[in-house]
Amino acid sequence: MPTNTTKAILFSGIVIFILSCSPKNISTKYYYQHEKVLTKIEDTYKKIYPENPFTVAFTDRNFKTVLLEIITDTLTYIYEFNLDEQSMTDTLNKFKFNTPKVVELIRQMQSIRCTWVNKFDYYVDEKKHTLTFLSIKPVALKPLFSYHKYYILTYFPQPQYFDSTGQLLDKRRLGRLRKINGEIFKRINDKVCYTISGNFR
Repeated sequence: MPTNTTKAILFSGIVIFILSCSPKNISTKYYYQHEKVLTKIEDTYKKIYPENPFTVAFTDRNFKTVLLEIITDTLTYIYEFNLDEQSMTDTLNKFKFNTPKVVELIRQMQSIRCTWVNKFDYYVDEKKHTLTFLSIKPVALKPLFSYHKYYILTYFPQPQYFDSTGQLLDKRRLGRLRKINGEIFKRINDKVCYTISGNFR
């Protein structure tokens, strides 16, 4: 029979394991493990988006099929390609993209299982701002949550406000949480937040 001391040690170990596997710990750990690639994705996308607005998403579990949404003044074109298809680069060239940079972005996304990148407009004191959304499908989330959970990152252009628990606040009412696409986000650093969501976009 295990002694009371043994039971206490086992209980403590279980508590530590559960806490270490919490969404916050997994999300923060994942971010810092892949910070360089995440920053490259956000930076590359931020630079090439103004030239030709677009979004990129992977639509299969093997990260081989790319959904490309090209936004023009009149229409939004949606294409789906195999990652190695010549037609993908042909389409990018047709719309006068910086094709090598877009392909580099897609490869960066594939390397860390980034399912989607997009821009999102929001307003503070009636002034328009734009943030970058990254949706990730980390392997580490599978056994603890479900296959259909995604790790969503937001990159803000300036430092944000947070409450004592690290939840994102609205600037105009510092006691009010700010939701983005209906989700509550938590702090990673002053400009980067995260949430765990059932939707990747």
